[in-house]
Amino acid sequence: MLKKNDEKINGFLFVIVLPLLLFSMSYYGFETSYVLWIKSASKAPDFIFESVYAYRVIPNFLSVHVTEAFTFIVENHLPFLKAFLSKSGSYFYHSTFLINAFFFILSCILLDKILKLKPVALLMNVQVRRLVHLAAVFFMVIVQYVPTNCDSIAIFFYVWGMFFTLKYFHERRRMSLIALCAVVFISTFVRETSCLNIAFFAAVFLDGDQLKNRNYSFVKDTVCVIGSFCLAYIGLRIAIHQTASFMEGIYIVKNFTSPYNLAGLLFGVLGIYFTYELSSEESSQVILKKYLFFSLPYLFMITLVGLFWETRLFMPLILTGVVTASHQFKNFIS
Repeated sequence: MLKKNDEKINGFLFVIVLPLLLFSMSYYGFETSYVLWIKSASKAPDFIFESVYAYRVIPNFLSVHVTEAFTFIVENHLPFLKAFLSKSGSYFYHSTFLINAFFFILSCILLDKILKLKPVALLMNVQVRRLVHLAAVFFMVIVQYVPTNCDSIAIFFYVWGMFFTLKYFHERRRMSLIALCAVVFISTFVRETSCLNIAFFAAVFLDGDQLKNRNYSFVKDTVCVIGSFCLAYIGLRIAIHQTASFMEGIYIVKNFTSPYNLAGLLFGVLGIYFTYELSSEESSQVILKKYLFFSLPYLFMITLVGLFWETRLFMPLILTGVVTASHQFKNFIS
C-alpha cells in the first residue's frame, strides 16, 4: 500500500509538478526580445483578429476572456497581488501563461499515458520512462522562448490525437476513431497544424503488404480523419473573411541566410534525428520515416512562411519521434 502511494506521489511530482516548475521558469526566469511586447500589452492585441491569426478561434477567445476574468479577479478580489504581478508582466502576459500552463500540463499527462500504452521493452522500466518523458518536457519548455496563445493548446490536441490513433491501432474500436475525428475537427479551430494528425494516422496505418493484397480498409478511416479537418478548415474560411489570410510573409530566403534561422533548422533536424536514434525497433523507424514523408507539405510551408528560429514549429515532429521510438507497434508489418 505504501509502495503504491509512493508511486502515485512520484508520478505526480514527475508528470505535473516538475514540468510546471520548468514551464514557469521559461516564462518568468528568462526574457527574450519576443516577450517584451507581450509583457507590456494590457490586453489581447488587435492583430490576432487579423490575417491568418483570425482563424485561431479558440486561442483568441481564451486570450480575450481569460485576460478579462484574470483582470477582474485581481482588481476586485486580490488587489494585494497587483504590485507583485506588475513587476513580471501585464495581466495579458500572466493570462497567456495560465492558459499555456494549463494545456501544457494536460499534454504532459497525456504523454505519460501514451508512454504507458504498449511501450517498448526498455520503457517497461519506470525510471527510464520518466527520463524519456522528461526529455520530451524539456523540448516543449525550451521552445517557449517564443510564447504564443496557440502553440501549447495545439500541442495538447495533437498529443491527444496521437493517443486516439494508437488506441484505434491496437483496439480497432470505432469510438477511438470517432474521438480522433472530433479532436482533429476541434483542433483546426486552434491552428492548422491539426493536419499533422492526419500524417501520423496515415504513417501508422499505411501497410505496404495490405496495398499489395489490395486491402484498402485503412483508406476509408483515413478519409474520415481528412474529412474532419477539411470540414472545419473550409468552414472557417467561409465564416471568416480575410483579405490576406494565407500567410504573413515569405521568409524562405531569410531562413537560409540568417544564422539564427539556420541554428533553428539545425535544432529541428537534430531533434528529429535524436528521436529516430532512440528507436529500438525497425517498425518505429519505418513509421517515423513515413510520418516525415506525409509531413512534407507542413515542412514546405514552415520553410516558406515560417521562421526556423521559432523552433516551436518543429515541436509536433519531435514529439512524434519520441512517441514512435517509445511505442511497440505489435504485429505491424511495413
